[in-house]
Amino acid sequence: MVEFLNSPLGTGVLILAQVLGVVAFVMISLLFLVYGDRKIWAAVQMRRGPNVVGVFGLLQSVADALKYVVKEVVIPAGADRAVFILAPLTSFVLAMIAWAVIPFNEGWVLSDINVAILYVFAVSSLEVYGVIMGGWASNSKYPFLGSLRSAAQMISYEVSLGLIIIGVIISTGSMNFSAIVEAQRGDFGLFNWYWLPHFPMVFLFFISALAETNRPPFDLPEAESELVAGYQVEYSATPFLLFMAGEYIAIFLMCALTSLLFFGGWLSPIPGIPDGVLWMVGKMAFFFFLFAMVKAIVPRYRYDQLMRLGWKVFLPMSLGWVVFIAFAAKFEWLGGFWARWAIGG
Repeated sequence: MVEFLNSPLGTGVLILAQVLGVVAFVMISLLFLVYGDRKIWAAVQMRRGPNVVGVFGLLQSVADALKYVVKEVVIPAGADRAVFILAPLTSFVLAMIAWAVIPFNEGWVLSDINVAILYVFAVSSLEVYGVIMGGWASNSKYPFLGSLRSAAQMISYEVSLGLIIIGVIISTGSMNFSAIVEAQRGDFGLFNWYWLPHFPMVFLFFISALAETNRPPFDLPEAESELVAGYQVEYSATPFLLFMAGEYIAIFLMCALTSLLFFGGWLSPIPGIPDGVLWMVGKMAFFFFLFAMVKAIVPRYRYDQLMRLGWKVFLPMSLGWVVFIAFAAKFEWLGGFWARWAIGG
């Protein structure tokens, strides 16, 4: 068995099994995320939500997915058929492959590369192309306007996300997610995590993540009131399902990034309690709960307010924070509070 695993075929089989394991986790989580999103929204509005299919309505997401799969795929007569079909596939595949560098526990990662953050940014920046392709290929004004909005919105808030993460990179001295988590290990549990030294940026990161994933209150590319449903107006059946799945997978990825960058990843919040994958998954679920609560209770922004917030508020604040962190880490203020690389070295 050991000889087989050491052979090229065995290595390929092992990598394939690991990939399928991550895909299975993300896709099964997706079913519960949609269910939880609907249940939380219903609870805020004091109604039941999904409660018929399966125990407590747990199989409602499965039933909805099957409904989309068996429906007929309708492609508008004037649409570019190849691009129209390729767009949702692009959104879904790019959202999935970003998980290749996300660690769930120490050593539990498909590819433990030193430039993991750059990889995630490269993949997430390409996701906008799926939206643009879908809006353009539909050959309709509403989808096209929605895709243009989405492109401007995602580019705007990626700048803030990038600058916020640069602060974490400066503190750690590494772009490897495992190294970032290990830099947050200490004798004081959750008070060693980066949410404390980078406290103001946690809120900016969370809000920017909402805008980056077109999540309410920043779902302007899908605004029903003026764009019917935005870039996905002309989509139905499985292509629409792929768009929706890609969006939720991207949201779950942002929950994972928030956990890894600011809240210790798989580290236990209380010293003495073992670390593990359950902490990581629990933190991701908690941040998705916050995503769902924001959707339920915060009213939608106007588009000009959204862009003003990104360029005139978040960009200067995050840029100023990078400058502050650079000085704080260089001169090791407060005994290296912002310079974990100095402590580790």
